Amino acid sequence: MKRQNKYRKFQLQQQNIEALERENSRFKRVYSEYENMSNELWNLENATDEPVPDDFINAMILQTSYLEDEIEDWLIRFNDKKTTDIKQ
Repeated sequence: MKRQNKYRKFQLQQQNIEALERENSRFKRVYSEYENMSNELWNLENATDEPVPDDFINAMILQTSYLEDEIEDWLIRFNDKKTTDIKQ
């Protein structure tokens, strides 16, 4: 059985992500980079061939977490904007 990719934490907010990607090219680039890095990290951690140095994996985890933080900030602002628009 295939394990779920633990780095794909924004699956429940896919509608908001798609809306943000349409509205903002910078968000689209950041999210695309996050998807690529999280997929690559998942593949490296689950590969059965040559081992990858822990320092390299840790650096990728750190970069992925920075991207996650930025994406979370975008989503919070987007949700706040939606809430404000609804109240007006």
